[in-house]
Amino acid sequence: MDLSQKRILVTGGAGFLGRHVVAHLQKAGAMPEQITVVRSRDYDLRQLSACQAVVQNQDIVIHLAAHVGGIGLNQAKPAELFYDNLMMGAQLIDCAYRAGVEKFVCVGTICAYPKFTPVPFKESDLWNGYPEETNAPYGIAKKALLVQLQAYRQQYGFNGIYLLPVNLYGPGDNFDPLSSHVIPALIRKVYTAQQKGENVIPVWGDGSPSREFLYVEDAARGIVMATQAYDDPDPVNLGTGEEITIKNLVALICELMGFQGEIEWQTEKPNGQPRRCLDTTKAKEAFGFCAQISLREGLERTISWYRQHAASL
Repeated sequence: MDLSQKRILVTGGAGFLGRHVVAHLQKAGAMPEQITVVRSRDYDLRQLSACQAVVQNQDIVIHLAAHVGGIGLNQAKPAELFYDNLMMGAQLIDCAYRAGVEKFVCVGTICAYPKFTPVPFKESDLWNGYPEETNAPYGIAKKALLVQLQAYRQQYGFNGIYLLPVNLYGPGDNFDPLSSHVIPALIRKVYTAQQKGENVIPVWGDGSPSREFLYVEDAARGIVMATQAYDDPDPVNLGTGEEITIKNLVALICELMGFQGEIEWQTEKPNGQPRRCLDTTKAKEAFGFCAQISLREGLERTISWYRQHAASL
């Protein structure tokens, strides 16, 4: 798809992932004046009127806006995470269809997969079980949008695609200890301990679960590639295809940050899903996406960024 003449709406376009998606849209030929970024302070997408307003005169909608966080936030606010994500997505999809939008790109979540999914996760396993309990409300709300897009394609011929990115990280991530994901949370803990001269950092769980992480710029590039070249109803994973245990992740971050203290494993806290690792074959075959930034390199960049900006966060 030639993006140079397309009017493109990016919900969440000012956020962590959104800023990179907007930049990659421009690299792919989209004109800056043709890209509309929706900010939550201007439009509450839980409201139907807001969804109706933002989709008018758009050719493409890329839906990134989400209410999201780590295990702590999922445990504290499961109802908000379910309602907010379902209402934003469901209304936006319907309004986009009714407004004559040419293509809808929905970014889902790895949390949609069943708790016990054969590794590596294949898209065909998405419905073979219930999601991990701590993030099920969020995961199910996002997965419902896949069903909606497929139904709208079947009944109305509406071109909606659904992408499943694995855990994202990178410069500019959310480092708020109340809602951050594991990588920014660990970087902040180590940095804080070093600043205070402390020799112990607490980490949730026992370190045994595995996770896969995708650098934010790689994710943005994959989303734009799919926007240009993928038009099928089936969901597509976006990831690296490589997993690391939380224990080894902690060790790597401590190594890169020069922290030689002790790790206090809080085993009374939940581990979350036992393993996460994606089969990324489909993205490569369907639109040529392969991740380029290794975990070590991505962590080095993220740590460097945090050290430069910690005082203002």
